[in-house]
Amino acid sequence: MTATMPQTCPLTSAPKLSTNKDLAPAAVQGDIQRPDISWFPDRKIFLNRVEALRLLYPDRPTTVPNGWPAQLNMARAWSGSDFSADGKEYIVQLDKANLIEIDEALANFKVLPGNLGPDDVSKRTFPLPSLKARLEAIAQEIHNGRGFVVLRGLQPDKWTNMENILVYLGVTSYIAEKRGMQDFDGRMILHIQAVVEDVKKHGAMPNSPYVARAQPFHTDLCDILSLYALNTAQYGGESFLASSAQIYNELAATRPDIIHALIKDDWIFDEFWQGQYHTRPLLYNFESQGPAFQFSRRPLTGSHFSPHHPDVPAMTEIQAEALDAVFFAAQKHKVEIKLQKGDVMIFNNFAMLHARSSFSDEGDQRRHMLRLWLRNEELMWKTPRELERLSWECYGDHEWRAKSVWDIERSPPELRVKYRRASCA
Repeated sequence: MTATMPQTCPLTSAPKLSTNKDLAPAAVQGDIQRPDISWFPDRKIFLNRVEALRLLYPDRPTTVPNGWPAQLNMARAWSGSDFSADGKEYIVQLDKANLIEIDEALANFKVLPGNLGPDDVSKRTFPLPSLKARLEAIAQEIHNGRGFVVLRGLQPDKWTNMENILVYLGVTSYIAEKRGMQDFDGRMILHIQAVVEDVKKHGAMPNSPYVARAQPFHTDLCDILSLYALNTAQYGGESFLASSAQIYNELAATRPDIIHALIKDDWIFDEFWQGQYHTRPLLYNFESQGPAFQFSRRPLTGSHFSPHHPDVPAMTEIQAEALDAVFFAAQKHKVEIKLQKGDVMIFNNFAMLHARSSFSDEGDQRRHMLRLWLRNEELMWKTPRELERLSWECYGDHEWRAKSVWDIERSPPELRVKYRRASCA
C-alpha cells in the first residue's frame, strides 16, 4: 500500500519525497531525480528530512534487526570525551634508544645484497629486536583494543625521501606486514598533499587526497590505514576519528530503523567508470567483532568535483537520512588529533570512521602525508562475504598488484593516473 504524503512537508529545501514504498526518487524526462544530499552533509537539510520521514513513516522498526546486538560493550566503543586533550591515552612516544635502533635497521637494509627496494622491507630485513614488542602491542591495540594509536618521535628531516619510506615500511611491518594496492596502476603508497600547481595547469579539480579541502567521515578500502606525517600545514589539517561501535550504539538506541537501512545490500556505489556501479551494505556484522562500517560518501552522493554518471541510479530518501545520520553521530563522538611532523597515525579502518579539516600551506609548512593500506594476516578481522571483492583488489595476487608502483617523491597528479580507484571520501 502506498503511503500518503503529509499536506505540509517540512522538507522544503530538498526535492519532494516520492510516495512509493521505499521512497526511490522517480526519473523525470530521462534524467534521474536524486535526493538533496551533498558530499559534505548539511545539518539543516538532514533535520528537515528527518522530520518529513517521521511524518510519512511513523511505524518504522523500534528494535535492531535479528542477530544484531542491542549495544556493543568493548574497548573500541569510545567517545572523544573519553580522552585527555594531550592524547596521552593513545600516543606512543619513541625514545632515543628506539630511534638508534631504527637507524641501525635502516643501515642494515641498505647494505643487504641485491638491488633491494620498498617491496623488500620486512621484519626480516629491517630488524628491530628491542622495539618489536612495543610495535606488536600496538597491533593488538588496533585489532582488539580502542582501534588506533599515534606513534610519535620519528624524525623525517634527517632522512631522504627514500629513507623515510623504508623506515615507515620497516616500522609498520611489525604492526601489519602485508601492504595493499591503492589504485589499479599498482600504487602501493600514496602521497597525501595539495597539488595546487597541477590544478592551475590542468584546469580541473582532483579528488580529495590531492587538495586542501575538508573531508567528511568515511572509511577507505583497507583493513588498517596508516599516515606518516612528513610535514604539516601552516593552518588546519586536523584529523578526526570516530568509533564505529559508538556510532552503532547511538543509532541502535535512538534510531534502530536506521540500522535496518544500513545493512541492506541495495546501496548504490558509483565506480566512476563509464556508468558502472555495484550495490552492497554500509554496515557489516563482523564475525567475533560485531558491527562496523565500510563506505565512503563520494560513490554514494557524488560531488561537485566528481559527479554521478547519468546512468547511475539514485539513492532513496531513507538512505539519504541514514547516511547523514551516521555522519552526525560520528561528528558528535569524534576525537580530534593534531598530528605533528614525524607522527605515524595507525588505525583499524573498520573500527573507525575518519575525516579531516581543510588546511592551508605556506612556505615550508606544506602538509605531506604518506598513506599505506595494511593488513596483519594473523590478527585481521574476517572479511565479510560482501567485501571479498574489495579485499581481493587491495590485497590479492593479481596483474595490477604485480606492477607494484612506489612513488618516492610524490604521487602523480590525479589527472595523469591511468586507472583510478574510488578509494576514499
